[in-house]
This record gives sequence, C-alpha cells and structure tokens, in this order.
Amino acid sequence: MAVKEMLPKNRQIHKLPVLSLEGISKTFSGVKVLNNVRMELYPGEVHALMGENGAGKSTFMKILAGIHSPDHDGGSIYFKGQPIAWKDPVDARNRGISVIHQELNLSPNLTISENILMGSTFPRNRLGMVKWDEVHERAQLVLDSMGSNLNPRQLVSTLSVAQQQMVEIARALSFQAEVLIMDEPTASLTDKEIVMLFKIIEDLKRQGVAIVYISHRMDEIFKISNRFTVLRDGEWIASGPIEETNPNHLVKLMVGRDLKDLFNRTKASESTLSYGAAPVLELKNVSDNTIVKDVSFNIYPGEIVGLAGLVGAGRTELVRALFGASELKSGEIYVDGKAVNIKSPIDAIANGIAHVPESRKEQGLFLSMSVKENLLMAELKKHSKSGVVRWKQVHVSADQYIKDLNIKIASPDQQVSHLSGGNQQKVVIAKWLSIAPKVLLLDEPTRGVDIGAKTEIHKIISKLADEGLAVLVISSELPEVLGISDRILVMCEGRLTGELSRKEATQEKIMHLATRGE
Repeated sequence: MAVKEMLPKNRQIHKLPVLSLEGISKTFSGVKVLNNVRMELYPGEVHALMGENGAGKSTFMKILAGIHSPDHDGGSIYFKGQPIAWKDPVDARNRGISVIHQELNLSPNLTISENILMGSTFPRNRLGMVKWDEVHERAQLVLDSMGSNLNPRQLVSTLSVAQQQMVEIARALSFQAEVLIMDEPTASLTDKEIVMLFKIIEDLKRQGVAIVYISHRMDEIFKISNRFTVLRDGEWIASGPIEETNPNHLVKLMVGRDLKDLFNRTKASESTLSYGAAPVLELKNVSDNTIVKDVSFNIYPGEIVGLAGLVGAGRTELVRALFGASELKSGEIYVDGKAVNIKSPIDAIANGIAHVPESRKEQGLFLSMSVKENLLMAELKKHSKSGVVRWKQVHVSADQYIKDLNIKIASPDQQVSHLSGGNQQKVVIAKWLSIAPKVLLLDEPTRGVDIGAKTEIHKIISKLADEGLAVLVISSELPEVLGISDRILVMCEGRLTGELSRKEATQEKIMHLATRGE
C-alpha cells in the first residue's frame, strides 16, 4: 500500500524536475516487476533510491537509463518538462542520462583518456589519424573539473577501484550528464576513498547534476542524500525529504520491520557455548608473510566470535592464512585440540575449516554455472561414481540446502549470476555447509546485500552456532559485530589489540582498540 508523498519544506515552487517518471510499470514474461512507480528528480540533489533486493530498483534504474522501456500504456517519462521515450541507452546518454553500475564497465587495457571519451568522436587530422594530444587534453579538462589528479595517459589496469570509479564519473561528465545514476558506488571502496567520492558528489551537486544514489548503507544515505524514494515488491511506497525520516522509518517502509530487529543475535546458552570444553579452533602466535603478527586466540563450539578492525588491520589476511589461501610464516593451529598443518585450502577443508571469502563473485562462486552446481561443488566427489556425476542425487541434496537456507530461486538449474546478492551469499554458505565443517570463517558475509537478506543471513549464522559450529565473523559494520557476536576480537596493524565480551563491548571501545588503544 502506497504512502502519501512528503513534500520537502525547502523546495522552491518554480523549480522544475529535470526528470520525472509517473505510473511506470514493467512486465517480463507475464510477471509484473514494476507497478505504478513514480519519482521526481531535481537539479543539484542526491535522491536515494531505497528497497530490498527484488524490490524493483534495478529494473527502474534501467528504465531511467533507456536500457528497458516501460510497458505500453505503462507510464510516462518527462525530461525537463517534456514527454520523452528513450530509443535506447545511447539516446538517453546523449541527452544527459548516465549510469555508473556497481560492476565497473571500463576497458582495462586502454588509457584513461580513451575510456573517458569512448563513444564520442575522436579528433582526427586530414589523414584520418587520431590526434592523441587533443584526446588527452579533452580528457584532462574533464578530470580537472572533478579536481582529479589522474594522468589521462595512464592505463586503467593500473588504477585502484576508487580511481576507476573516478574514470567512470569522468566519462559520464564528458557527455555533459545532467542525471547521474550511481549503483552501490562505495561497495568496494575504503573509508578514505569514500570521503573522496563524497567530495566529488558535493561538487556535482553544486554544478546542478541530479544524482540517483542506490545504497544499502544507511549512514551514507543520511550523510549525502536530499530526498528518498522507497520501492517494495515493485511498487512505489514513499518519497520525501531525507531530514523528515530516520533509519528506523526507512527500514519499516522497505521491509516492514523495525531497525531494532537487525543485528540481533539470540544469545546461545552457556551450555551450548561449552566454554568448559576444549576450543574447536586454537591459534598460537600465528604470523603470515605480509601483515599478521603473533596472533593467538580460541573459538569454542557454538560460539560466534566477531573480528573487528579498520581497513588494513590484517583481518582478511588472517582468515586467508587459516584457510591455506596464503602462506603462514610461523605459529601453530589446533583443531579439536590436535595440531594441524595447513598449507592449502585442501588441507583446511580436510581439517573441517570452511571459508566464505570477502568477494563472493570473484572468489566464492562459479558465476556461469547453475545454483545446484555451485551448492554441491565442495562435495561433488561424494555424488560421483567412477567419474560420473549422479545428477539426480545432486538435485535432491541441492533442494535440501535451498529449503534450509531459504534461497530464493526460479530453479536449481538457474545460473547463479542471476541471483540477488543475498541469495548468492546463501549459496556460498550452503556450499561449505555441505562438507559439515567444524569451523566457519566468514569475511564480510553481508556486504552488498539488502537489509532483509542481512537479517536472514544473521539468523542462518546464529542457527549454525546453536548447532555447535564455531564461527569467526569479520565485519566492518560495528552494529553488526556488536549484534551478532558472543565475543569480539579487535585487530590493529596485524596484531590482536584486545578482546571484549558481548556485555562490555561498545562501538567506542572497539574503535579505541582498533586505533592502537590499550
């Protein structure tokens, strides 16, 4: 049911929207994915587009950008007050609508200049040769307008993710973008890079560029947005000024649940945690060949231990070393009280250690393969005989994991790349549960997933711990660490700087330890 739009108090009556969408509907294969959705976008504002995965944000964004067209009689689009129908994405881009997708779309073996001006006509001399000096000068002008110090002659393959994102923005501005759509732009950025991005967004606002900002991070939404629109199940729910809402209100609009329901670990009983028993995992003075130095701790059966710290603290390096994905320099690892020698992921798996990596798409999934193939990849040998996979058995086993973890799919044969981020993450977790691990290492398990999926993943983790699994969770979101952990370890510059119980832990104490506090 739609909620009445809240009009911003400070809007000038004569100020016209640069882009307005009314009654937008879209149907795929007889299924209506958008129904009567609307949005008004004004020059110089950041408009947060909110909603769970599956709410219709991606389809709506593609209609904004001319990738999809609305249904016949499925609504109207107005650009600068005039009705319009994009012919295709190139038409939308040429009129000033640009998209920066979550998965950056650059050509790594070309220069920054070539990427920025790609799709435009390159200046040529009378012989038809490209005037490269002029190309670089044009690209430099765009970079200068953003306050960027990038060298336009540099290859994109040499850039960091944040720098590549700057190139994407520069390319949009080279087409004199009046509307910029940013899809999860900070998902792969460090804190310093996010600050840099926000400065550029503020500059773009001052230049009158209207920005549609899609993010699951509430702190970002309230830091940079002027207005918001919430979609749920393909329908418009509410729009309004950001100063007239709060995180709890937005969560209610998006998923129908209070913010207090998030990050809420149902505390396991002391008998379940079995602190009197031997630890499942024990580290003694572990160091790797990069940053990890002299780390020691225990994890007990049925316990969720949060691993907190700033970017570069060595958390990911530590769990990769535990899983055998990188080399240990020194130290001892014990599983169920027995010393183990882990030199590869195969050794870790053989000793009951599973690892859900930080980047599920690059390190956790086979994107071109089906859901069922990904689910059973770790135990495929169990479902094979004489080198032949018994697919009927695979299908039965996959169906059970899909049911247990509530993975939302069209079919077990669906390509895993077509799932939402939250459902992809469930597939990665299920893949490792298939080997019946003793220890589960989770690196940023809810990064890039929506609020509803986060809650479901938290429930899965809590249930696994209640069943006796020892879980180590890395998260950069302090509310998540505080909410889901029974105990919290903090790292700084490769060393363990402190340990906090659930009762004594606060964000302030964690940050104190994460910045070399004692």
